[in-house]
Formats: sequence, structure tokens, C-alpha cells
Amino acid sequence: MENTVVKVRCQRIGCNAMFSDDDNLDGSCQYHDLGPTFHDGMKEWSCCKKRSHDFSLFLEIPGCKTGKHTTEKQVIVPAKKKPVPPPSVASSTNASTKDSCSRCRQGFFCSDHASQSKPVTIVGDKSENLAGDASAESNSKVEVVKPPKKIVGINEPQICKNKGCGQTFKEKDNHDTACSYHPGPAVFHDRMRGWKCCDIHVKEFDEFMSIPPCTKGWHNADPEP
Repeated sequence: MENTVVKVRCQRIGCNAMFSDDDNLDGSCQYHDLGPTFHDGMKEWSCCKKRSHDFSLFLEIPGCKTGKHTTEKQVIVPAKKKPVPPPSVASSTNASTKDSCSRCRQGFFCSDHASQSKPVTIVGDKSENLAGDASAESNSKVEVVKPPKKIVGINEPQICKNKGCGQTFKEKDNHDTACSYHPGPAVFHDRMRGWKCCDIHVKEFDEFMSIPPCTKGWHNADPEP
């Protein structure tokens, strides 16, 4: 009586061949060692980067690795993703963007280019030992240190920070009617935006930004808060 050769199916991805121990030679199995990825209708093997839109053609892409057949379920090794470095924003780029922002130029708070909080100095006899000391906290004083005013030349271009202006000016050309601005304050209430100084209110922010200024005065690149 002849011995019947029992063949089993290879479990490697991309092979799916029937084999027996007698014909399981090294290199007889052709398979994919990394799993597929699917994106925007495209199917791609992570190991060899071969791809196809048609799923049937995708499954027919021959394996890129060779070895022996196996009945053990293949463990898919996840494809390594290249680390994406965080975007670095140069200070000069941020400064130029801030200068071109209509909100920043007109003295409004802008979350995209918000400056850092002002430095705070703790003054008092016990300022060096405040951790866990309630008495030191009550006796100490908090002072907000104002940054020194920048000294500029009369020919140096500056940006007026009066609300509603945002013009670039030189100090030599500055005079008491050079600036057209809103003394304010700005009013935001019930989805309406407007100026209290000239009593004009609109719904859209773009319309609010285009309300013509109602007051003449000096350009000011460093207004008081």
C-alpha cells in the first residue's frame, strides 16, 4: 500500500501554497514580511512598496522575501514610521508674520502671535522662601516690571499701534493729525462688534476692522496698556 503524502497550506502572507515536508526546501516560499497599508483607495505592501488600486491585482503581487513554508501563522511586523520633527519657527519669521497681521498692527490681542506674559518680580524679606510659607506670601509684594521703552531714531520705520491705524511711519513725519484711529474702547456684545467712540456696530469682524477711524492724533508705536 502506497503512502499518501499529506500537503498543508503555507501560512505566510503572499504565498498560500500547498506543501509537504519533502518539498519544503529553503527558498521555496515567496512571501511578504510586512503587512499592507491602505490609503485613499491605494493598496501597498509596506515591505516592498509595490502598490495597486485594484485589490485582486494587489493580492497577486509576488512576495519580496524567500524562505521555507510554514504552518505557523505569520506575525506581522508593523512598518516603522519615520519620526516627524516638530516644526521650528524662527523668531524672525514670527516677527515678520506679526508685522503683517492686521490685528497685531492695529493693537488688538491676537492668539496666533500673542506675546509672552510680562515678567513678575517678587519683592519682600521672605521672597526666597515662599514654598509652603503662607506668611511670606501675605507679606510679599508683587511688582510688574515694565520693559524699558525702545529708543528709536527719527528715520526708523515704526508701526503705529493705535487701534484702527496700523500704519508704518517715521518719527520725523509724525504730527498731531498724522494718525487716524479709534480712541475706543472696542465693544463686543451679542455677536455685534463696534466702537464706543463713534457708536458704529456691525456683525462681521471684517466689517468691524474696516470701520473708518473717527479721531486724528499722533502715531504711537508704544501705547500705554
